[in-house]
Amino acid sequence: MASHDYDLFTIGAGSGGVRASRMAAGAGARVAVAEERYLGGTCVNVGCIPKKLLVHAAHFREEVEDAAGFGWSVAEPVFDWPALIANKDREIARLNGVYAGLLDGAGVTRIEGRARLVDAHTVEVGGSRITATNILLAPGGWPHLPDIPGIELAISSNEAFHLAGLPRRVIIVGGGYIAVEFAGIFHGMGADVVQLYRGPLFLRGFDDDVREALASEMRKKGIDLRFEARPSRIERAGDALRVELDDGGVLEADCVMYATGRRPLTADLGLEEAGVATDVYGAITVDAYSRTSVENIWAIGDVTDRIQLTPVAIHEAMCLVRTLFHDDPTVPDHADVASAVFSLPPIGTVGLTEAEARARLGDVDVYRSRFRPLKHTLSGRDEQTLMKLVVDRASDRVVGAHMVGPDAGEIIQGIAIAVKMRATKAQFDATVGIHPTAAEEFVTMREPVA
Repeated sequence: MASHDYDLFTIGAGSGGVRASRMAAGAGARVAVAEERYLGGTCVNVGCIPKKLLVHAAHFREEVEDAAGFGWSVAEPVFDWPALIANKDREIARLNGVYAGLLDGAGVTRIEGRARLVDAHTVEVGGSRITATNILLAPGGWPHLPDIPGIELAISSNEAFHLAGLPRRVIIVGGGYIAVEFAGIFHGMGADVVQLYRGPLFLRGFDDDVREALASEMRKKGIDLRFEARPSRIERAGDALRVELDDGGVLEADCVMYATGRRPLTADLGLEEAGVATDVYGAITVDAYSRTSVENIWAIGDVTDRIQLTPVAIHEAMCLVRTLFHDDPTVPDHADVASAVFSLPPIGTVGLTEAEARARLGDVDVYRSRFRPLKHTLSGRDEQTLMKLVVDRASDRVVGAHMVGPDAGEIIQGIAIAVKMRATKAQFDATVGIHPTAAEEFVTMREPVA
């Protein structure tokens, strides 16, 4: 290994790249990491963390409205967007410092700048060439906007975190989790929101009951959901933006945000020169151990387009370090990965959807409950919680759990342990619930739906 400058050179200091670099250095390897933007990657800077902070901010309006039902008299709330963004920026700066400290403390060499491959063992950063026995590609992904007239007038989720002021009218284009989350964020802060999606129902890939329940709750809140709608042109109309739809309709807004997917950030990374193979979308192809088509070059996280979640990238990083520096070849486990959508109300999900379970397993039992949360018996809010279990009839194993409602992510995290352990419905039934909680519904559903 001494023939190279480093044992591991990591391109990208996001969640996966930082974890792999730190753990490899902790195992005694000589490690460097290059980052051209910001430490922590998408999650820390323009993803999970700032988004969740904005979701908290958006939910406060409902909390104020609900307070009257519990005897509180609260003055008319006034929202200050610049104050929120300034506070958010301060927290992100703190986290950037934490990441720098973690890398420095582990003995990782930090290099600022864009790194690209020269060959299988060489990278170039700022005109300097560095060699490494192993190279890890973890540059992440980037928002992708379609090529339509006027698209330069739109923003992506990246820019949404840095708007100077709160737009009064917002059009969100897209049907994935980022789109529904920002629809809830802007609406909760007082903006008029229209969400456009080209398909018949958003959140493709999620359980159908979950998709329908969230659409119903968002419409109750006043978000204008328009499915099978696609913008064909954006143009300025005085101080506003005019959006033409492919069906001839026209909308006006102060801000148009596209959340129509993310692409792996592989352009000009030197992949062709080094012989690293990609798919048609630019994602790096890897084997079960995260090895690319080049023996000593590896890739993890969003750039591989497996499961685009921060904890998955971290898990892949840990497996890679065990493989490379602990003589313990380890395959990342991508089965039954739980996730949450921080929409308003939020979603939590783990395992198979009902449709997936029927296709794979045949006979399944479905347990489903819809109810009004206890809080809203006094708040008066018309909001329903959905909970659902999907059970393999042959083995009685719970193969899917899904929820729409307050604290869904927190609740499903615990349920995910049971699903991962292959718990049966009988074991769910044998668990005594905590009363009064919404979570107890997961262990009290006794009769499958027809």
